[in-house]
Amino acid sequence: MSAATFKPAYKRVLLKLSGESFCRDREGGISMTEVASISEQIKSVAASGVELAIVVGGGNILRGKQFAQVSAAIKTATAHYMGMLATVINGLALQDALENVGVPTRLQSAIRMEGVAEPFIRRRCVRHLEKGRVVILAAGTGSPFVTTDTAAALRAREIEADILLKATRVEGIYSEDPEKNPHAVRYSEITFQDVLRQGLQVMDAQAIHHCMEHGIPIQVFDYLKEGNIQRAIAGERVGTIVTVG
Repeated sequence: MSAATFKPAYKRVLLKLSGESFCRDREGGISMTEVASISEQIKSVAASGVELAIVVGGGNILRGKQFAQVSAAIKTATAHYMGMLATVINGLALQDALENVGVPTRLQSAIRMEGVAEPFIRRRCVRHLEKGRVVILAAGTGSPFVTTDTAAALRAREIEADILLKATRVEGIYSEDPEKNPHAVRYSEITFQDVLRQGLQVMDAQAIHHCMEHGIPIQVFDYLKEGNIQRAIAGERVGTIVTVG
């Protein structure tokens, strides 16, 4: 989709990027090729005047919950803090990649570390958005035992986003795991209630409840297809959209 034909359907968007977005499929660490590809899509969105905030995960480096399960020497809360710090590393990589292609950014962290990131302050975040800066939100909520999915839902509420976009490596939400059942059905639209009732693995239940209670739709789509971030923000039905119904 060219910049000339791109007409955003939303003014303010919260984009959730998982840690896996920062690495090659089934690998770990950070691939700057992958990050650069995402940055080019984000550049087109930012140029359209959309106010964009991005919550980043850290699973490509360390998943706090899983790390705590395999290491008895590390307390669960400590493992979660380690996972939050991993998201800051991803945030720094994304910030430099975006600024390398001319996108003004701010990196905000829920854990104070002024040497590398601003502290997250809602009013300051909103002001940056209004000035056309892409705001990268790292370190989750700053508290352990809270997923980055829930952090994304909470930040979407705080900044009054019009929609929460969850960029993944799959085409949307399926009735079952499509890798296990090739006959699984992909939904183009589904309600929050049905997601919870069927126990579909979209986002954790707490994140779903936050968006459902405040009427913030969630769109799940494959960001690897070039232009899909733009298409989602343009209001096209790529992937699956979750609504109140």
